[in-house]
Amino acid sequence: MQPVHVWIRSESRDTERRAPVVPADIPMLLDAGFEVTVEESRQRVFTDDEYAAAGATVVGEGTWTEAPEDAFVLGIKELPDEPESLRHRHIYFAHAFKGQEDARRTLERFRRGGGRLLDIEYLTGEDGRRVVAFGYWAGYVGAALGVLQVAGSLTAPLAPMAKDELDAELELAGKAGADELLALVTGARGRSGRGAQQALTTAGMPMTLWDREETRDLHKQALLGHDLLVNCVVTHTPTTPFVEQADLGRERRLRVLADVTCDVTGPTNMLPINTSITTWEEPVRRLDGGSRDADRSSTAMEVIAIDNLPSLLPREASEGFSADLAPHLLGLAGDGGPSAPWRAAGDAFDEASAALTTP
Repeated sequence: MQPVHVWIRSESRDTERRAPVVPADIPMLLDAGFEVTVEESRQRVFTDDEYAAAGATVVGEGTWTEAPEDAFVLGIKELPDEPESLRHRHIYFAHAFKGQEDARRTLERFRRGGGRLLDIEYLTGEDGRRVVAFGYWAGYVGAALGVLQVAGSLTAPLAPMAKDELDAELELAGKAGADELLALVTGARGRSGRGAQQALTTAGMPMTLWDREETRDLHKQALLGHDLLVNCVVTHTPTTPFVEQADLGRERRLRVLADVTCDVTGPTNMLPINTSITTWEEPVRRLDGGSRDADRSSTAMEVIAIDNLPSLLPREASEGFSADLAPHLLGLAGDGGPSAPWRAAGDAFDEASAALTTP
């Protein structure tokens, strides 16, 4: 087995609290002969001391640019804007292979520096399915925020919490009337869909579950007959969108969209009525000029489209993700070369890089 150096960087986004590998899983890598470096972070849910106690080498925040050439730089969300050239092998969720906003600039940075991007989204097994994801917790938090908004109890700004705290809020929302409303989960059989179902169950909100069969031949009026839509569908091919601008003028109950997928700038956005994310500070955006009347009926439609939902439950989300990712990191050091998921991620990068053309 070839020695591997994994460098866990701090996150540049100030609302990112998660860690790709938690302290409890560091010994697994060290026992396999890995070198593990962890950057200091003031916002990560796990402390620097916890990583040091687990055996990792702790270094200054943002020093990954000085990491050895052969290190794998591991993170979760986007890199800072500088440097313009990226020379390392980076592992994170880049969202740069489907023509999303800033995709070209991201790929150009790697091309200039000679580095490589192993996007975690493209770590797939032989069956083409992703082997690691935050999906369950994204679905859970997305649906939970949707429940709280449709029940009138969501407050801003949002802040990280523990699951039992969020569950208590969901139970209160159910007792306050959310149990008389109706939710629709699209992509119900996937990781995100299963997480969404659990949150809705905690709130006691009745739900309709749609997966591929139900969304292939879209029944638009049935969709609009729900109070809350939790969108967990990921697609790489254009298909009939769920909610479009024209639907604002249709007869409908639908008033809150919880967009877990959050593919707001991609060409296969299933909710093209919305083209930008929402934030922890302003988690909800109104999509029309409607207003609620006294009995809570509504002509307004609102969207929640936060692109780091699991960071609102950072400890639980990180522990689940790390349990899946850490064993796959061992696949970077195979005697026969990287394991199949890493080869798949590398092929996706090569394909996206080859598609770059000069404007």
